[in-house]
Amino acid sequence: MCMGSCAKCLGTTLIPLAVLCTLANILLFFPGGKVVENNLHITVEVWYFGGILGSGVLMIFPALVFLGLKNNDCCGCCGNESCGKRFAMFSSIIFATVGVLGAGYCFVLSAVALNRGPKCFTGTEWTYPFQDGNYLSNQTLWNACQSPENIVPWNLTLFSLLLVMSGIQAVLCGIQVVNGLLGTICGDCKCFTCRRLASGQSEKLNKPSFRAMIVFPEVQLKPYSVARC
Repeated sequence: MCMGSCAKCLGTTLIPLAVLCTLANILLFFPGGKVVENNLHITVEVWYFGGILGSGVLMIFPALVFLGLKNNDCCGCCGNESCGKRFAMFSSIIFATVGVLGAGYCFVLSAVALNRGPKCFTGTEWTYPFQDGNYLSNQTLWNACQSPENIVPWNLTLFSLLLVMSGIQAVLCGIQVVNGLLGTICGDCKCFTCRRLASGQSEKLNKPSFRAMIVFPEVQLKPYSVARC
């Protein structure tokens, strides 16, 4: 697969993941699917906007760059050594790195939130009743949270989704780092194919035919020039 086509495929996958991460983070502001009376009752990790900023906004820019790589040609001269394809692939490495950092930010926040557990009302105060992720393996501990209703499965589901999706985003951006590096060093496969076609046509047109040499031996055939692809 060509480097540009591969990048476009990665960008197409990153867009819906970024939208889903943003929606998951927004839903976390409504514990148990309900509006809280006091914003201080919302789990603190939600306010770091891991899904909105890290896996959302910061992921949109790399995705758009990846989508445009297939048709991006700064110089408009695919067969030229100074073609903008290489620079475009190099720039994609920078944006892919930004994507890895954004996804990593969301991944770490989600892991911390899952380990800490949600903030809830235990009957006496609003606090974090769980320690070191002990509630993950012992569902009976969920009863410690009396309010909001179903806050534990709500947070567990959404933060788990953020953890998985941000991990996938980090892997996809990592693939583009390798893909962009190969495209920078080797050039896009379309450019390589274009150069081969131009070289083959040039050799074919510059070679005089045997029949022409017999009929017109005194005529010197001038080589044809083939414009670069």
